[in-house]
Amino acid sequence: MNKSAGDRAQPSEVGPRFGGVQRKKDSDNPLAPFRVGSVPYLNAVPLICGLEHAIEFIPPAQLAEKLRRGELDAALVSITEVLFHEGYDVLDGIAVASLGEVFSVFLAHRVPLEQVREVHCDPASLTSVNLLRLLLAERGLKPEFIPLSDYAKAAQQDAVLLIGNPAIDFRRAAHPHKIWDLGAAWYELTRLPFVYAVWALRCDGENQRLRRQLCEARDLGLDTLNHLITSRPEYDLDFRRDYLGWHIHYHLGVDEKRGIAKFIELLSRHQALPVTEPRFVA
Repeated sequence: MNKSAGDRAQPSEVGPRFGGVQRKKDSDNPLAPFRVGSVPYLNAVPLICGLEHAIEFIPPAQLAEKLRRGELDAALVSITEVLFHEGYDVLDGIAVASLGEVFSVFLAHRVPLEQVREVHCDPASLTSVNLLRLLLAERGLKPEFIPLSDYAKAAQQDAVLLIGNPAIDFRRAAHPHKIWDLGAAWYELTRLPFVYAVWALRCDGENQRLRRQLCEARDLGLDTLNHLITSRPEYDLDFRRDYLGWHIHYHLGVDEKRGIAKFIELLSRHQALPVTEPRFVA
């Protein structure tokens, strides 16, 4: 399903589609006084339906930093943000997850995995870096991770970790790499879903109305998913159907929580970092 450069959406196109218009005054902002952020990727679309103009769109690593500093009240952040930092509630029932191939989180490699010594990684990534470390460690492999300085140089690397829209662009273009899809690799290892992102809410205020609004936005997005798939401008219709309708799912249930628990277990086994058990709120 490769496309030419002219057919591919650029990573910046999703953000302006959501948040390129200046944020309206608080009187026109359905989330006010809450400050809410999201990743600027296609996979977030069904979770923010009807709230697009009220949300800030920021790459994952910067989004987590802003939430940590108290500059946001809630954000759709990588699962590792809530596992490695205290002070968050996780909105129950909602996630960005996959059961098997996710398509937009992968290691592209030109040499066999066993020969990978360095991995250049998307600086926006948080969870994907930790997930890749664990998957490689389970194979007895411990390469060095190096930040990718420029997306344009991704195809020049022997091994590169990409996520989100830049990953989709890379995968749909011509390249000499083999693709190791991390969602598929996780499922092969655990037979469980993997949760990439959740709504994290700071615990320092009353936010019941915000939780309700985020749940309503998800419900609206899933109820109108076919319309979203057919009306979005990114990529082509067949790809959007596959990606939003099959590769990604948006519920956080018993199996997804089992997947998070397994991720915590492997983080504790392979990394000397304290892990916080997530606290789920409805």
